[in-house]
Amino acid sequence: MNIKDKIDRAKLPQHIAIIMDGNGRWAKGLGKLRVFGHKNGVSAVREVLEGAIEIGVPYLTLYAFSSENWNRPKLEVRALMELLISSLTKELKTFQQNGVKLKAIGNLNDLPDNIQKTLNDTMEATKENSKCTLTLALSYGSRTEILDATKRIADQVAQGTLKPEDITEDLFSQYLYTADIPDPDLMIRTSGEQRISNFLLWQLAYTELWFSAKMWPEFTRNDLFEAIFDYQSRERRFGKTSEQL
Repeated sequence: MNIKDKIDRAKLPQHIAIIMDGNGRWAKGLGKLRVFGHKNGVSAVREVLEGAIEIGVPYLTLYAFSSENWNRPKLEVRALMELLISSLTKELKTFQQNGVKLKAIGNLNDLPDNIQKTLNDTMEATKENSKCTLTLALSYGSRTEILDATKRIADQVAQGTLKPEDITEDLFSQYLYTADIPDPDLMIRTSGEQRISNFLLWQLAYTELWFSAKMWPEFTRNDLFEAIFDYQSRERRFGKTSEQL
């Protein structure tokens, strides 16, 4: 029996978030430029997206470009932006055929104008799709996201349209970039690193974490299925005891 057949379809994580790490190191290990790793990482994105659709996971969020990534060499950043445009253009047909709705979170205004246009066009074209919501975190940093939410709430309190006592966890969540999608049930990080790198800090409060030693270009849908199978063996208590569940 393969790993996919062991998965209980009634207990799937509804939202999987992934830190796609290791593209550059994978390429350097082959004696190639880091950009070679990013290009091959696109195939892993396709593999995982198709795997999520195949198994029935309705939400997938990928950490594609952090706000800190702008500090990388200009040549690498330019190549990443060009790769993003070409990938969105090439994958639109796949999105439509598989019912994928594209979303994006982060400081999207920091992206070059042509990236913003391609991104907005793709999101508009797929907005009616409902089988799987693919969210790309672009120019994203979770501390900035939390600060932005706090400032917006503070403005409403100052204007008298919101009372401090009305601020709850649920309300705060509605001011985050992810307001219209559920918090992740499972977060996967590749490359052997075991940290969350300023990714969805609020949303990951009770998320199960799964780390893979594989570099991102090596990651396959079977690795995704392995992570889901492991997730299903865990007891999610949310602060309660086993006896209370």
